[in-house]
Amino acid sequence: MSTLARPRTAPADTDRALRRRRIRQAWGRPWLYVPLFGCLLLMITPFLWMLSGSFKPEADIRKVPPDLIPTQPTFTNYRQLFSSLDFTTMFANSVIVALAVTAGNLLFCSMLGYALAKLEFRGRRTVFTLVIATLMVPGLVTFVPLYVLVANMKLTGSLLGLILPFLAAPFGVFLMRQFISTLPDELIDAARVDGCRELAIFWKIILPLTRPALATLGIITFLGSWNNFLWPLVVAQNEDQYTLPVGLALASSGQDFTRFGVLLGGSVAVLLPVMIVFLLFQRHFVAGIATTGMR
Repeated sequence: MSTLARPRTAPADTDRALRRRRIRQAWGRPWLYVPLFGCLLLMITPFLWMLSGSFKPEADIRKVPPDLIPTQPTFTNYRQLFSSLDFTTMFANSVIVALAVTAGNLLFCSMLGYALAKLEFRGRRTVFTLVIATLMVPGLVTFVPLYVLVANMKLTGSLLGLILPFLAAPFGVFLMRQFISTLPDELIDAARVDGCRELAIFWKIILPLTRPALATLGIITFLGSWNNFLWPLVVAQNEDQYTLPVGLALASSGQDFTRFGVLLGGSVAVLLPVMIVFLLFQRHFVAGIATTGMR
């Protein structure tokens, strides 16, 4: 008996069929995409208004009803921003403080996270419980004691006073501990058998494997430090130590009213570095969030 050979399907035809099926499945669920699109509009509208308002004269910003697109675009707000404050110095202060705080958290939180996840020592669970407990304490509760401590150390009015209290955070320790717990113990045991010391294991094995978690922690820490306003306002005692959020608040405040155009232009300038950092590391950020705590 003769059998008929089945025709083979070309890979390109298979890919096109799969693509068409995915498109039909996507468009077959409009009830899901309509609320998602609405949420997207709610999230992006303030940013569009900020960008549009930074190119408007002050009278157009206060206009009722407002115009989303500037009718007479102008760079006056940015010129006033750069002329009313030492933008270069404040930008450099923000960069130095944010990078130093981020580097400290990446190093110290990952070291403590490794110790809590993979090292056996007396009191390990107690230390981890204390870390979890500090996550429940609001930051404003420790604000005054922290300021008194920094003042007693003669660090007020210096960039070190802005950096030192935030070099390690309990959230970073928790994040790194949960991620490192998912790594196989066999890698560490094999390195110990080969005579590798704990510091070398941490530096050569643990850190390369924790890049997604490090990227996540780095973005969160950089964002928090870059946008920090209250602590630099209190600790920095002159304009030479002010960061961008503090300088922006001072530059946009007039004698009798707030200059919203300067405030919106400064907000755009403050937001751009954060957006660049997130776009560069977003793939690792999503991977770190998705895999942290999974076993």
